[in-house]
Amino acid sequence: MLIIQKIKQKLKKEEHKRLLSNFISLAFLQGANYILPLITFPYLVRVLGVEKFGLLAFAGATIAYFNILTDYGFNLTATRKVSIYRDNKEKLNEIFSSVMIIKLILMIISFILLLILIFSFNKFRQDYEIFILTFGVVIGQVLFPQWFFQGMERMKYITFLNILAKVIFTIAIFVFIHKSSDYWKVPLINSLGFIVAGILALYIIFKDFKIKFKLQTLNTLKTYFIDGWHLFLSQINISLFSNTNPIILGLLANDQAVGYYSIAEKTMRALAMFQTPITGSIFPYITKLIKENKQLAINKLKKIILYGSIIYTISIIFVIIFAPQIISILFGNSSLPAVNVLRIISIVPLTIFLNNIFGTQIMLNIGRKKEFANILFKGAILNILLCFVLTYYFSYIGTAISLLIVEFYIMIAMYFQVYKEFKIAKY
Repeated sequence: MLIIQKIKQKLKKEEHKRLLSNFISLAFLQGANYILPLITFPYLVRVLGVEKFGLLAFAGATIAYFNILTDYGFNLTATRKVSIYRDNKEKLNEIFSSVMIIKLILMIISFILLLILIFSFNKFRQDYEIFILTFGVVIGQVLFPQWFFQGMERMKYITFLNILAKVIFTIAIFVFIHKSSDYWKVPLINSLGFIVAGILALYIIFKDFKIKFKLQTLNTLKTYFIDGWHLFLSQINISLFSNTNPIILGLLANDQAVGYYSIAEKTMRALAMFQTPITGSIFPYITKLIKENKQLAINKLKKIILYGSIIYTISIIFVIIFAPQIISILFGNSSLPAVNVLRIISIVPLTIFLNNIFGTQIMLNIGRKKEFANILFKGAILNILLCFVLTYYFSYIGTAISLLIVEFYIMIAMYFQVYKEFKIAKY
């Protein structure tokens, strides 16, 4: 009863109500992100085959670089600015307009770079239509200002629109994908879902939030561009040890090897999605709290670390023991070569969780963007070196080992950076 009374008292505060609302919204979103792929991915692997599934994964990993280029770190820097100036309509108009203009310019540059890639390398040219269709995801991501909704702490809009797009995508997969030759329809359906969600998001921003799009001066655009530079580098570095691995594997091996690796990786990423409702909803809250009371913010994050680590440790043990059954039930016996990959990278969701706390929640919020970027840059270089060597000798098993080693390195490096700043272990 005492615990219930304390919860009720906390919920009386507006900021706690908003935090709970954001958490519930993101929990529903991540539930959809977790459940719907578990329905579509196994179906696609069985219908398309491991090789075609690997091709789609290779294309997705390639296009992910352009997503990072167009995001340009705004999912954090713009979120932070919106959170600070949420009550200043003129400033919000400036933030929204500046970020959208820069993202649109970066999208055009991205498409030109994709065309150069297609015309320059046979690996991309022979399946050029898949890469172009997959690029529609970039267009959808540019149109969808998730950073604005997060900064305003109105996660329900993100939840509704994303779930709508994913439900449409899931239904369309079963309606239109029936044989291996239908593989090209997958990126088309996925891209259309993202684009529709993006258009609806813009409609809500203009209608409900009364935001007006205005052309900005070059100096203003330059300011926002420079502000996102270090985080952009950080996101590029993260991609160099997540999205690069399937690309290196595809170049050194074949689409089937990429398929086995991607089956295990997507299963692992689905497990990692459970943390997003927490980390996503607390970021604006921690941003504000860390300015007011650093010690209190650290204490709250310590509790989150404890509970999150316990939950993920239990999940890791479960996955390691039952990996054969998980792969067989979800993807069929033809995908069993992915079992050892899944066991190796089953620890990664825990490292991703801790990296988010140490890096995103703490280092970025105390102005350690350069140190954050440097750690990720070193991790990226280490991953490229390890991935080429280990993949060359051990194929997709080596790719998985490379990912695990680099994630551990980043976790340790970020922990010691935070320890040096706060002596967190002594609190």
